[in-house]
Amino acid sequence: MAPVAPRSGDAIFANVERVNAELFTLTYGAIVRQLLTDLEEVDEVNKQLDQMGYNIGIRLIDEFLAKSNVSRCVDFKETAEVIAKVGLKMFLGITATVTNWDVEGTTCSLILEDNPLVDFVELPDSCQGLYYCNILSGVVRGALEMVSMKTEVTWLRDMLRGDDAFELQLKLLKQVPEEYPYKDDE
Repeated sequence: MAPVAPRSGDAIFANVERVNAELFTLTYGAIVRQLLTDLEEVDEVNKQLDQMGYNIGIRLIDEFLAKSNVSRCVDFKETAEVIAKVGLKMFLGITATVTNWDVEGTTCSLILEDNPLVDFVELPDSCQGLYYCNILSGVVRGALEMVSMKTEVTWLRDMLRGDDAFELQLKLLKQVPEEYPYKDDE
């Protein structure tokens, strides 16, 4: 029997149950607004959004691997491409461009072509330090950690802050060796 070919982001997106985009966007906005009310400090809201995303990412990777038929990536470059072309398309209906690789191949940027989280959003002056989409950096970080990649994911550019694009920087800190919960000889 021939191996199953990996599915493209478009093919997966076409077959995944979806929520209304406006409902999704407005619900996310309500969450951010409530965090701003409860925590009062923008830095604390940024940390909370990242942690929420991380918790989502460590669970989302299972669904991604089950539905995408993506085989193990050979290196961080391939992993970044899969995130940009398959993962983001599968869950948000968007794609990204992978660019700005460093010489070692451990740091790159994902430039989002669209961002459904920011529809209807304008940041007031009191929230200029807010990384409104910080949940996405947490999702990517959490998912990568579950596939043995310790990373740092940060926003370099954000259109809500006056930049010309949404750009996430992915930095591979270390490749964690896989550990099995039991020994074969026991």
